[in-house]
Amino acid sequence: MFIRLSLLLALAFSCSLPFAPSAEAAPRKARPGHRTTRGSSPAASSVQEADPPVLVQPGLPQPPAIAAKSAIILDPRSGRVLYDKGAEIPRQAASMQKLLTALLVAEAGRLGDPVTVGWEDTLVEPSKLGLRAGETYRRDQLLQALLVKSANDAAVTLARGHSGSVAAFAQEMNAKARSLGATNSYFVNPNGLPAPGQHSTARDIARIARYAYFNSTLRQIVGTRNCFFQYANGRVRELRNTNKILGVNPYCNGMKTGFTNGAGHCLCASGTYNGQHVILVLMGSRPPVWRDADALLNWALAATTGG
Repeated sequence: MFIRLSLLLALAFSCSLPFAPSAEAAPRKARPGHRTTRGSSPAASSVQEADPPVLVQPGLPQPPAIAAKSAIILDPRSGRVLYDKGAEIPRQAASMQKLLTALLVAEAGRLGDPVTVGWEDTLVEPSKLGLRAGETYRRDQLLQALLVKSANDAAVTLARGHSGSVAAFAQEMNAKARSLGATNSYFVNPNGLPAPGQHSTARDIARIARYAYFNSTLRQIVGTRNCFFQYANGRVRELRNTNKILGVNPYCNGMKTGFTNGAGHCLCASGTYNGQHVILVLMGSRPPVWRDADALLNWALAATTGG
């Protein structure tokens, strides 16, 4: 059994880093679910949708049943897919697409450069920091708030500062996605709020996450459990990571949450144990997304390391 990380670490300083699991405790094996039959996971909403079949890499044990309508698990180093449940079905990705926003900003560099908040940047819906027009922040400050707190106003401020407008940034998002092999996606904004035509797939988000996973700046930020954001007026606010798996699974080392009414609960989570790395994506899930992600992460790491 895992020793819960929340009992081991008390966060007292800004930007605590991911916990490296000890070699003594192997990931627990999840209770088996159904391997390839439809209807193996709970219904995701009151509107009944046929449950896609679950496909598992040959030689791996049966995975746990989950509530998500679509899911995928892959090895980020090789790209090998370990688990697939409707991973090619287009769905809303919600704030998981902020991984792509962050990737564009991080790769552009100049993270210490200032960016000024525009009036239009303050009009987005929550979750947001409450930035005010005319305030100036470093790009790395906003990048951290984007990935830790999922701040929508930070997303549009970064996008406009990077490309001049949200529309121009969305064009760059789509071009970057295509270059990474995420060809079944179309992005309209940098934050994942609902927009006509905007969609992605579990497989595409995993491809984007795979690339972000090996960006050292993003890897550190997505594994941060809490940090402190200083506003332009000097006020300091603690930001806690929306990814609850970081606090309950010692093998999780980050990635990104998402939720809208249309998208349901979404989660991209990464984990590592004994030299093995995995990335999982859940889309169209319910509040059990945390339980499901915990179980799938344990299953994937145990199955691939012999734990």
